[in-house]
Amino acid sequence: MATVNVLVAFYSRNGSTEALAQAIAEGAKAEGAEVVLRRAREVVSQEVMQKAEGWVENAERMNAQYEAPTSADAEWADAIIFGSPTRFGNMSSELKAYIDSLGGLWFQGKLVGKAGSAFTSTSSVHGGNESTILSMYHPMAHLGLILVPLGYADPSLFKAGTPYGASTVSGQESAPPTPDDLEVARFQGKRVAQVARALKTAGETSTNP
Repeated sequence: MATVNVLVAFYSRNGSTEALAQAIAEGAKAEGAEVVLRRAREVVSQEVMQKAEGWVENAERMNAQYEAPTSADAEWADAIIFGSPTRFGNMSSELKAYIDSLGGLWFQGKLVGKAGSAFTSTSSVHGGNESTILSMYHPMAHLGLILVPLGYADPSLFKAGTPYGASTVSGQESAPPTPDDLEVARFQGKRVAQVARALKTAGETSTNP
């Protein structure tokens, strides 16, 4: 059975997206994948961060726990899963900055044929969760990734998440994801690892008939 490498590259300010990322990693690892979790870094000054309660403290904690994502991480991975909180129905500028840094790999076609998926968190119901996930699929298409949405391939999707990817609503109090949210996230990690393994196995078979 082919070894599968999974990169979960996310941005999280208050920990909601981070919790989904951890659950996705659990699901992928349960399928035997090697997983690395990476947190995109801030693109604004400390002065700006200090205007939002808890931002500086949370960033310091998470940056100590997770390395910043690199181009080498993306090249290493057989599957890339992006995660971001919603910013006006779009991905965060922090994650977008990382994706924009992958231009060199795009030019070389290094990411073509890898599996790609996405997840998000919002602070309000109908706060742009689906459009945010779709916004992350746009650059994946340009990079040549094979998109892996969830559909309704698991019973957990009838209780939480979206057919495009896992999501959670944190509310104004930054509530953690519910057990149902985390169940969808674990399924996402499992599904992406399975698809990545099938793609990698097919590629190895075609080059070694």
